[in-house]
Amino acid sequence: MKLHLNLFGVGAGLALAAFAGGALAAPAFPEVTQARLANAQHDDGWLMYRGSYNSQGYKPFDQINKDSVKGLKEVWSYKYPLKQGYESPPVVNGDYMFVTTPLDHLLVFNATTGKLLWKYEKDLSDTGLKTVCCDVVNRGVALLGDTVYMATLDNYVIAFEAKTGKVKWQKQLIAPDLGYAMTVAPLIVGDNVVVGVSGGEYGARGFIEALNAKTGEQAWKTYSVPAPGEPGGDTWPKGAYKTGGGATWITGTYDQSTGTLFWGVGNPGPWLATLRPGLNLWTDSVIAMDAKTGKIKWGFQYTPNDTWDYDGVNETVMTDVTYEGKKHKALVSASRNGLFYAIDRTDGKLIYAKPFVTATSVIGSIDGRMVTDAAKRPGIDHEIFTCPSFLGGKNWWPISVSPQTNMAYVPAMHTCMTMSGTTVSYKAGLPFLGEQFNVMEDPAFKGHWGDVIAIDLNTGNKVWNHTTKLPWNDGMLSTAGGLVFSGSVDGYFHAWDAKTGKQLWKSKKMSSGFLGVPSTFMVGGKQYIALWSGFGGASPIWGGDMAKDPAMKAIPRGGELHVFTLQ
Repeated sequence: MKLHLNLFGVGAGLALAAFAGGALAAPAFPEVTQARLANAQHDDGWLMYRGSYNSQGYKPFDQINKDSVKGLKEVWSYKYPLKQGYESPPVVNGDYMFVTTPLDHLLVFNATTGKLLWKYEKDLSDTGLKTVCCDVVNRGVALLGDTVYMATLDNYVIAFEAKTGKVKWQKQLIAPDLGYAMTVAPLIVGDNVVVGVSGGEYGARGFIEALNAKTGEQAWKTYSVPAPGEPGGDTWPKGAYKTGGGATWITGTYDQSTGTLFWGVGNPGPWLATLRPGLNLWTDSVIAMDAKTGKIKWGFQYTPNDTWDYDGVNETVMTDVTYEGKKHKALVSASRNGLFYAIDRTDGKLIYAKPFVTATSVIGSIDGRMVTDAAKRPGIDHEIFTCPSFLGGKNWWPISVSPQTNMAYVPAMHTCMTMSGTTVSYKAGLPFLGEQFNVMEDPAFKGHWGDVIAIDLNTGNKVWNHTTKLPWNDGMLSTAGGLVFSGSVDGYFHAWDAKTGKQLWKSKKMSSGFLGVPSTFMVGGKQYIALWSGFGGASPIWGGDMAKDPAMKAIPRGGELHVFTLQ
């Protein structure tokens, strides 16, 4: 039996408990201990943004497998009226499921029945949301002890009592309306809750900040763009670091064995690189930090002196690779610039960088440092054509890595663009770009905007793929059942054979396209899979010719949470 729920309506900034007054008993909330977080990949729940500290988006569950997946059915769903993008993974502990929506609403359900337990709506009435790029989204929560943590568009981190929604503390990190916003899912590391900020398109200087999980007091703060006198500060023109971008809006990865936190850093500001000569560290990079102090140990820059908005925030996934006969403890990432990277996570040295889509601007490395094609750099009155577009070979939606197959599964896009420079000056709260652009088809993939690509981690080479007419904008999930899951923009949830790419199952057509991040969990010995549908995000806003495609424009809006299990 499938349950369909459609319940909403609560005052802004308030939490509503469905079991208030003792009418209904709240289910027990299992304590989320440090030991459970350390072993989260093997926990029955989905305890953090990507399921575990290694960010693999993988679970060793095999109840839903290549043989049984044909019996996968939706057992409950929940519709929500907001028309922006739904990007949060369902985070599950025991019978509790926590999901966020656009505009910082937090919904808490019984994970198996769909009963709404409580909800919270952030009051954003005094916040200038026009300075938020790109869409007013939220990517989820973190759990520790009996507390759930959420970051908000007006730059608060809020700690809630997980059973009731009572606010324990809230801390605003920086004033809104200056280009800063927070769309990130927090990450628990030790006794701290760690967050990053958005705002690279507004010249906001990026940072990663750790707050004490019990009190909200700052434990440390690390800027992603160094000041003069700091390591890397000489890679910027005088004063440019103050408006240098380097946003940190995707959740990082934590190596417990070395106490190292890995975090992606976004594009520099302004976009037009001729206005800020130099490498512009640590934009378009991954940085490794001491998790206790925030001190930067090393960094690797994917795109030096970026002028294409190729960002660097895409997830960094911990895995081991054997490349050309040598074993490495690696970080892997599918970058916006169109290259799939493997980096040694012990020292930041490049293992390999190989294109997974057409990539014409970042062309390779010299002695482990990336190089770009000068002919593909735009200028004032100089238009270029390059691939991929600024939306990237892959945008923020995360890859999954399966240790069972030793493959990465990449939700990709085939786009190119024209781009030219314009004049620009910095003003707080206004876009700080200096470029104009149009997203166009990749001539090599005419008629296909999207792709799902499996990559052999030991070689960096493609194993199988599925091109699609519309872009692929959903995160990936892999399991020990030999399966890979993801949702398509046209409203279907899919399961493939992880080794061969053969499609083994597809859902009915849902009420909107998929943009969220799937998760899987066990309750009462039964495996479930859950995710939001609810199209939005950057593709329909900044997608150029892609956004004008009639099939894209026809995608319905509005969110619906879907939960599946075997029947």
